[in-house]
Amino acid sequence: MPATTPSSSSSTLIRERISRLRAAMQQHGLAAWIVPMSDPHMSEYLPDHWAALSWLSGFTGSAGLLVITNNEAVLWVDSRYWLQAGNQLKGTGIEWAKWYPRRTDVLEWVAEHLEEGERVGVDGTVISMQQVADWRQHLAAAGCELETSVDVMDDVWDDRPALPQAEVYAHDARYVPTSCADKLARLRQVLVGEDVDGHFLSSLDDIAWLFNLRGQDVDYNPVFLAHAWVDAQRAVLFVDDSRLNEDARAVLERAGVETAPYHSVGEWLSANVSGSVLLECSKVSAYIDAQLPDGVELFDSPNPTTLFKACKEPQALAHVRNAMVQDGIALVEFLQAFEEARLRGEQWTELDIDTHLTAARARRPGFVSLSFPTIAGYNENGALPHYQATAKNFATIEGNGLLLIDSGAQYLGGTTDITRVLAIGTPSDAQCADYTTVLKGTIALSRAHFPDGIPAPMLDAIARAPLWQQNLDFGHGTGHGVGYFLNVHEGPQSISFYGRPNEVNGMREGMITSIEPGLYREGEWGIRIENLVANVRHVDNAFGSFMRFETLTLCPIDMKPIDVTLLTHEEIAWLDSYHEQVRERLLPHLSGTTREWLERNTLPLVTFKSV
Repeated sequence: MPATTPSSSSSTLIRERISRLRAAMQQHGLAAWIVPMSDPHMSEYLPDHWAALSWLSGFTGSAGLLVITNNEAVLWVDSRYWLQAGNQLKGTGIEWAKWYPRRTDVLEWVAEHLEEGERVGVDGTVISMQQVADWRQHLAAAGCELETSVDVMDDVWDDRPALPQAEVYAHDARYVPTSCADKLARLRQVLVGEDVDGHFLSSLDDIAWLFNLRGQDVDYNPVFLAHAWVDAQRAVLFVDDSRLNEDARAVLERAGVETAPYHSVGEWLSANVSGSVLLECSKVSAYIDAQLPDGVELFDSPNPTTLFKACKEPQALAHVRNAMVQDGIALVEFLQAFEEARLRGEQWTELDIDTHLTAARARRPGFVSLSFPTIAGYNENGALPHYQATAKNFATIEGNGLLLIDSGAQYLGGTTDITRVLAIGTPSDAQCADYTTVLKGTIALSRAHFPDGIPAPMLDAIARAPLWQQNLDFGHGTGHGVGYFLNVHEGPQSISFYGRPNEVNGMREGMITSIEPGLYREGEWGIRIENLVANVRHVDNAFGSFMRFETLTLCPIDMKPIDVTLLTHEEIAWLDSYHEQVRERLLPHLSGTTREWLERNTLPLVTFKSV
């Protein structure tokens, strides 16, 4: 079934909200209001307090940009959400448009629909310094002005949720390879080398990593709302002090970290900062920029902590491997239970997949939460890369086809993310051909050797080559960085030719990245086969330093929909070797029918097909 279509009552409510917003715009002298899906920390997942775009439009995707003028309202969304937006915006009076993030379609549309001298508003606390600079330049060319000092949402969002107030706690010391004090010392060395006086941070995963603290303010990501300042003498964490538990206070005290109220950050910066400041303009809001005193020299550079936390220490990787064992046990238990239920004639829905899989993970030691909402899409629903089943819209898993399950979990010792596609009944020859082609892409990149430091986007073609050979492709990136009991999406590396290769996104030892090529046929089926991998050193020789991938994820790849005739001997050998690794790592922890299931589903491919 498609993503939820709004009811007539909800459509009416959205129209009323847009009408109230337009009245507030007139009071502030604004001809247009832009609503990004963002918060003061440029987070991917938003606390409800900043979910303004969803509140105004009813759209539930994770990315979009809404523009409202006196006469029109348009939501721009990328290719993941084109079908979803079309369904969720019906009857709301909001149109949707295709958004290509590297283009300027939105600003061109705004400029075309405004008169010279008119003002465009956006909440400066939820838009980055970099975006403001770009938007001002484009709008100025059309004679329009960008206003960032007001938030008209405060005038119309009467029941706006409060900020989260959950406890902030210390990351369990058993899983912390490097102390907060040592991390601060390393950061200060960078500041000395860059000859800057201080460093400001707003990105929540950088802050959580730097101070070895975790929280619950953002769904699926164990982070907390905070800003941070670091210079040669001081480290200040802007967080509500009452939220810190005893262990968190002890971590900060040992490292000499001060605390200040979360909302005091602007006032503090105005009174205490001078000289030169290193910050990442794409991750700091325009509000922060406005609070810095005149004369402060800004150096726009990636947060040093982004690369630090991306390159996991050997001890951290050891914990991740153990977390993968726990996750693999949960996955195998779930898959065996699902197969057994089908043999009994039970018909599970996409919602049941989420319920049973989450329960299996919750039984594992060290489990904290899911790392993102589980995606379980059967047949045509699997063709929506970010499909989400709901109580009103879901499919029953029956008949023949393909079931795509993309899921992950947060453990104290690591973050997981995996996608598997299961053959239900008898898949068609076309489905098997597509499945095998995607598998070839996963295998191709998994087997790759590559130079140390190669920009991650340059590896994307390796995974796409088997699809391109068949004149096929997919609209998302092939791989994203993954945190260490942190965000499931992190940088700086991203295996995607949509990105620009540079020194910042180079592949370094210890990075964890997903490999997840896909193929989606609208209205028919979707396929994505994903493992997490770690960059490990392979060889140093006269031609340089080379790395390879260590596959971390431990779960069988369904062999039923594989067309063996499409695989080479090398590809079959990789699959057999991977399944041998899964069997060796998980089998000692299993017994009974679950153990038998794993043994059967990790047989050599040719043997499996002949049974």
